Amino acid sequence: MQQSPTEPQGPVDASVVPRFAGIATFARLPRLDEVGRADVAVAGVPFDSGVSYRPGARFGPSHVREASRLLRPYNPAQDVFPFGAQQVADAGDLVANPFDISAAVAEIEAGARELRKSADRLVVVGGDHTIALPLLREVAAQHGPVAVLHFDAHLDTWDTYFGAPTTHGTPFRRASEEGLIDLTASMHVGIRGPLYAKSDLEDDALLGFAIVTSEFVEEYGVPAAVERIRSRIGDKPLYISIDIDVLDPAHAPGTGTPEAGGLTSRELLRMLRSLADLRIVGADVVEVAPAYDHAQLTAVAASHVVYELLSAMVPR
Repeated sequence: MQQSPTEPQGPVDASVVPRFAGIATFARLPRLDEVGRADVAVAGVPFDSGVSYRPGARFGPSHVREASRLLRPYNPAQDVFPFGAQQVADAGDLVANPFDISAAVAEIEAGARELRKSADRLVVVGGDHTIALPLLREVAAQHGPVAVLHFDAHLDTWDTYFGAPTTHGTPFRRASEEGLIDLTASMHVGIRGPLYAKSDLEDDALLGFAIVTSEFVEEYGVPAAVERIRSRIGDKPLYISIDIDVLDPAHAPGTGTPEAGGLTSRELLRMLRSLADLRIVGADVVEVAPAYDHAQLTAVAASHVVYELLSAMVPR
């Protein structure tokens, strides 16, 4: 990975400017245009035209940025300074057509490709899960088919919904069909709740995914889940896609399609920390819908998820 040519510029000093003051970039980091180039850029995609139930994730990026004001420079759980060992910057939002999903997908892919000229890797905050498809197209163009580690309550490998082939429930089917994912190294984590039919699971396996269910984590624990994840991924280039509804609604009520019986925020963060030595090439955190949030519970969880991803991307 290309390193920043100068000492990384970190967050605004909270002892000089209170955390509740100033512009709400992610973790109060500098803007990308202020540093010129970054090892990792955090970008928002305020798009939710692909949702099938409760809308509102278009407001997720700003909500997560606001909650991220409380993040601090040192991560003791990973023993890294995620903003000191690499240049991280907030790249603002990618603009996507809210009335035309096909146009939006093309715009997101083009925006991510343009952004990658100024950043080695991207962590994107959505927005609904539709945005994973164009982001995977851009990543696969750089790395070839990638292992996809997908944290979610839902498979998101359905074919169509009301005849629409591109929605927040279909991105990983389309990605598999397009040859964007490594069929031997991809996995869902946290899957739970009712399905349309048993064949949903059979189709999912054919599309290249293994599954660690929420019930598996409950019965066998996080270490067993991590062992399965790491065994499946190996040393493949890894894209991590996190739907915040992988968390139980008690931990993340602000989302569009909540399902009971999910992971705790502590379990999810612990899993992400276990991936720090893998080849993470990009990530997204999606489906934060602030209209259904309470006391920023969901936004706080999402901001810490992004923080652990950035920490895991620090060169070891």
